[in-house]
Amino acid sequence: MSDTATYIVQGLRSPFARIDRELEAFDALQLSVPVAQQTVVGEIGLGRGGDRRVDLVIWGSVIPSLAVSNWGREVWLDAALDESVPALTIVQQCATSLAAATHAAAQARAGRIDLALCGGVESMTYTQVGLSKELSKTVRRAASSRGPRAFMGTLAGVRARDLRIAVPQAKERTTGMTMGEHTEEMVRRWSVSREEQDRFALMSHLRAVSATERGFYRKLLVSPGTFPISDDAIPRKDTSLDRLAALRPAFGAKGSLSAGNSSPLTDGAAACWVASQAGLAHLSDQAARARLVDWEQAGVDIARDGLLMAPAIAIPRLLARHDLGYEAIDLWEIHEAFAGQVLATIRALEDEEWLRDRAGIQRDLGSFPMDRVNPNGGSVALGHPFAATGARLLSQTALELADMAPGSKAIVSVCAAGGLGHVALLKTV
Repeated sequence: MSDTATYIVQGLRSPFARIDRELEAFDALQLSVPVAQQTVVGEIGLGRGGDRRVDLVIWGSVIPSLAVSNWGREVWLDAALDESVPALTIVQQCATSLAAATHAAAQARAGRIDLALCGGVESMTYTQVGLSKELSKTVRRAASSRGPRAFMGTLAGVRARDLRIAVPQAKERTTGMTMGEHTEEMVRRWSVSREEQDRFALMSHLRAVSATERGFYRKLLVSPGTFPISDDAIPRKDTSLDRLAALRPAFGAKGSLSAGNSSPLTDGAAACWVASQAGLAHLSDQAARARLVDWEQAGVDIARDGLLMAPAIAIPRLLARHDLGYEAIDLWEIHEAFAGQVLATIRALEDEEWLRDRAGIQRDLGSFPMDRVNPNGGSVALGHPFAATGARLLSQTALELADMAPGSKAIVSVCAAGGLGHVALLKTV
């Protein structure tokens, strides 16, 4: 990595809400535009006219859209910001907006840009359904037909077996299994009990509720009135271990994952800034910032290692490169796709055989500090709009580090479909 300093500066995000609930009237563009606008020209951004200082926009969405392909450009245009700014789209499943940030950081370290807006969005309420390949082809040809007779003649060729509608699901294309089913395999391998998962989920909710009540998240959310809700709608103040234990398994009758210890299908958008030293000077002093020290990506053999276990390879490799152990990290922001996934990952991080054989790490990284994980709640409680989670985590981490002692370090970790993991090391400015 280049020694050129790059920084993460907090952006804003929408409140997060469950699918078909409080944000159901907003599609992905409608969720993204206010987030981008307020991050750029609002009090923590560049101010009026500041959009001309932006060098690059990177935005993403995991769920396909028939109307939008380059999310970065369409969000920027709909936000009525400077049209001369180039924009692109990145997709890395749940790590999408973290990948956007590290891609921008690589550009900044190469001296190509000074300031990039990075973010992501998911409107799971507006997931578009698809047709079978043959039906899609026939409908397209029919729409191009000249005259009613040709139109009906083309449609007459449709076969019964092609009359299928495909609804996108959170399944692995290569295995046909859902993320939850894969995580059930992971928790069995690492002996993570249902009680442990429920306790972790309860902690996530209670911490998220506490953070909301003391105004922590208000600093990260768009202005009240922008959306029908001003705060996240998912954290449960009234949950308990008894209530969580009473929920049925969600991925098989004998499983341990439930709706209570898994992240819900979520609508929401989030943004953050990536800046060089020069770019940092343009941003408001009110915005929290942290130095982006380094990052690492990894992939795993899904059948051998487990679908969501790649962070357990990326994290030790990143730490070893900087001669750090687990205790050297003061804050851990680990994406909670499932409580069980986080706990299995931590089990692996403390397993000597895993570190040696899977991560290629020979040194002792120490005991993992569980008390430093997700101090303001995580995705189980806050929600998980796939492409927005990375930017949510980066902005949140910058704000958390701003209140910590000089030299404090944080790890941001996101697991992703396809057996991928993306992690970043941040440090107080």
